[in-house]
Amino acid sequence: MSADKPFTRENLDSCLKELAKEFRKKNGNRVPAEIVLVGGASILINYGFREMTYDMDAIIKSSSVMKDAINTVGDKLGLPVGWLNTDFVKTESYTPKLIECSKYYKTFSNILQVRTVSAEYLVAMKLMAGRQYKNDLSDVVGILVEQEETGEFLALETIKKAVADLYGSYEHLPENSRFFIESVFKKENLKEFYKECRELEMENKDILLDFQDDYPGVLNGDNLADILKAAKAKKQKQ
Repeated sequence: MSADKPFTRENLDSCLKELAKEFRKKNGNRVPAEIVLVGGASILINYGFREMTYDMDAIIKSSSVMKDAINTVGDKLGLPVGWLNTDFVKTESYTPKLIECSKYYKTFSNILQVRTVSAEYLVAMKLMAGRQYKNDLSDVVGILVEQEETGEFLALETIKKAVADLYGSYEHLPENSRFFIESVFKKENLKEFYKECRELEMENKDILLDFQDDYPGVLNGDNLADILKAAKAKKQKQ
């Protein structure tokens, strides 16, 4: 697997299995480890609409040996640097309460327990992030579509409660995210809306990549939303 080859449902487990084996080799059998997969990896495990992700965002409860195990497996399998990372904990979407809201997935090599995030809490996280150039908003719609198809419909009130559980209050969501999720429940065809969201996200990503090419080093987490808004307005005028 090269740096530009994504994780899929087919290869994700094999990477985690290798990690568990390497962790056992370095740490022994006495102290187990726990990983809570969030974001794209959690969606890959629980849903079918997302085909891939390029890294695994996680909350890791383990000894310091885990970092060495991650790097060793990365080198062995040709994975990109940071293929399994905890950068997520630095974002607005993170809260330690996610561990309480996680659900069991699998145990690898009797030493590494992997958990994922339950549906409504995954939606809450995606709404808190609310990035219009990633998969956040389309992931929300994709989750709602599949939950309904499996007979486990997620109501707006359930999502609002999940947001409050994680972040203290529904009002803590960005205003755009609140507007988005409330509008989703007014849509008649969520499958079509999912496609529209993905197309918009990909268009926004292309706009930002073009801007980055023209003005390298300018984009950062603080100005990204404003630059995207300005760049889109400029493109529409053209």
